[in-house]
Amino acid sequence: MRVSLYVTCMVDQCWPAVGLAAAALLEHCDCEVLYDPQQTCCGQPFCNSGYPAAAVPLAQKVITELEQSGAEALVAPSGSCAAQLHHYPDLFQNDAGWRARAEHLAERTFELSQFLVRRGMSKAPGQFQGRVGWHDGCHGLRDLGVREQPRQLLRSMPGVQFVELAAADACCGFGGTFSVKLPELSVAIADHKLDAVQKASIDVLASGDTSCLLHLRGRLERRAIPVRTMHLAEVLAHGLPGVTG
Repeated sequence: MRVSLYVTCMVDQCWPAVGLAAAALLEHCDCEVLYDPQQTCCGQPFCNSGYPAAAVPLAQKVITELEQSGAEALVAPSGSCAAQLHHYPDLFQNDAGWRARAEHLAERTFELSQFLVRRGMSKAPGQFQGRVGWHDGCHGLRDLGVREQPRQLLRSMPGVQFVELAAADACCGFGGTFSVKLPELSVAIADHKLDAVQKASIDVLASGDTSCLLHLRGRLERRAIPVRTMHLAEVLAHGLPGVTG
């Protein structure tokens, strides 16, 4: 199966190891992984800030690139970006042609854990030791319904003690521009979650979105809480050739 890996801006600029781990997992599922180096932003920051028209050219670029790639699916290691691609049809209310193309893209777009479970992965291929807690990213959980898939995959790993956290489904406080416009509230929301993380005595806080993890990592470091943040892909692919972590 030919799969286009939509790496996302945050992974490309801040956490490239996540992209490598995601690619390794897809290859483990017998997928031919395609990556377009001309990839750009999905347009979510524009939509979240109230400027959806500015996101239209970016959406058209993503749609066109996937069509030209010949990939059967697009997979993103981010519930947030995958959800944005599912909302693309809303950007073309007055253009039936582009709306149909956007709907076709949305039907073939998956968050990473969604796709891995759909592809039949019943046991994660990597090896990891430790107590791992999970943070549900808002977009993945509420827009895409991603909840059981990452938990199922983490529980399948020998050596992983999966810990269900209190407030696992509570927002981390990042929210893109929200954390910039309302920093005090953003920090308070993060600290509410990290109070539960601290009580759980976990080794790793994992999630499917690097934006959430970067935000939470900052607060963990400032509060001197000795918990490591890892993307789901890094945990599942830990120890595979070419994967760091």
